[in-house]
Amino acid sequence: MASQELKMEKLTIQDLPGVGAATAEKLESAGFRDLMSIAVATIGELAEAAGVSEAVGRKMINAARDSMKMGFETGTEVAKKRESVCKLSTGSNAFDALMGGGFETNAITECFGEFGSGKTQIGHLLCVNTLKAYPNSTVVYIDAENTFRPERIKQMAEGAELDADEALERIMVARAYNSDHQMLLTEKVDSLITEQGKQVKLLVIDSLTAHFRAEFIGRGTLAERQQKLNRHMHALAKIASSHNICVYVTNQVMAKPDQFFGDPTASIGGHIVAHASTFRVYLRKGKKGTRVAKLIDAPNLADGEACFEVQESGLKDVA
Repeated sequence: MASQELKMEKLTIQDLPGVGAATAEKLESAGFRDLMSIAVATIGELAEAAGVSEAVGRKMINAARDSMKMGFETGTEVAKKRESVCKLSTGSNAFDALMGGGFETNAITECFGEFGSGKTQIGHLLCVNTLKAYPNSTVVYIDAENTFRPERIKQMAEGAELDADEALERIMVARAYNSDHQMLLTEKVDSLITEQGKQVKLLVIDSLTAHFRAEFIGRGTLAERQQKLNRHMHALAKIASSHNICVYVTNQVMAKPDQFFGDPTASIGGHIVAHASTFRVYLRKGKKGTRVAKLIDAPNLADGEACFEVQESGLKDVA
């Protein structure tokens, strides 16, 4: 029995039923490079990627799941896995405390707010602080709104006592020109890690919904947009959990004119983005140039607020 389990653990993609060299090549080109990616795939995805029948796809998935021992585990085992989760600091003690010590890896954190609320500044700062905390790490920045500024990274790197040129060298930036391109770039993050050996600790997408909002106009396209956005969020969740990465996404907002009481600001993407995000933070402008971060959803933290300032060197607590 033990030898059989050992044999199962050493399976490769080509050892799965119905997979030969040609099928394995098709699977790898479609992004299915290991057993885990096949185990969590749907039958339709595998059938389309490898050009096999749904029956063969089902056998492949079942064999991959058996080899990965994807079943129940104790809470103690889950707690042990949680020990590998890292916290990325924002530089503001109040903001870090609000987030339980910082932005978590193995999770998606969404920050939404109106223009000038600090979403992009936080993205730049997380890049610098991640590079400082993990000297051999790499950061990936997918820029959908032309917001990445190397000169801002240099300012923050100098504030963090980092070599500015070296910091820029360790940030992989890609400009996304439409929603399909954005989703493709997300898939390429996996190849950066598996093929190029990059130690990616942070993935920033600024902003998540800009292209989806521009391309799908009117109520008639809402269902299609949400389905596509759902696939994108699931791909991000898979990257976060597979490689223990902090995925930070910014999100645009809209006004709800029919709301007479309370804050009429609502994030784009609706329940799809809300449910897929592990942590959700609402950013707004405060008094005298300050910013307020309000934690509105977290699996293990209480709702709360933190006040901070955006300065040249980074985020600072309000005196």
